Amino acid sequence: MKIISTLLKPLSFVPALLMMYLIFTFSSQTGAESSSLSTKVTKTVLIVADHVLDKGWDEGDIQERVEKYEFYVRKAAHMTEYCILAITLALPLYVYGLRGFPLLLLAGLVCVVFAATDEYHQSMVADRGPSLRDVGIDSVGALIGITLVRIFSWIALGGDTRRRKRNRRR
Repeated sequence: MKIISTLLKPLSFVPALLMMYLIFTFSSQTGAESSSLSTKVTKTVLIVADHVLDKGWDEGDIQERVEKYEFYVRKAAHMTEYCILAITLALPLYVYGLRGFPLLLLAGLVCVVFAATDEYHQSMVADRGPSLRDVGIDSVGALIGITLVRIFSWIALGGDTRRRKRNRRR
């Protein structure tokens, strides 16, 4: 059983690699394709909000709100992508025994470097360009993801395990 576990452990990084591929794919879209996708997503969110909140917006109201909120939806998508990337990266690192600040440092560094190289990649795509602000937004998303992993792991292990180990030794 230990052999199987040892062989399968590296596969725990596959979701992170898939997330990196997904982010790279989104960054490969031209400016027009990316903008069109953002517009569709924003419009869909607003249509759902209109139905759920029973606002009674007509097509003009929705289009006006699409123009107003599309930027924020785009940036929330950036943050969400990197939050998911951080989760899919930090969980396997946690399984490998990385905890506390070293986990934050390594997972965070990988995410920030990937965000920076992804922005550089966008500089080679038609009608796209690099943005330091996007790297910052991506980094905040990664920090949220790593923090969620640390909180979840702490709860799953029943709190402060170091304190319990010290109490057992007494």
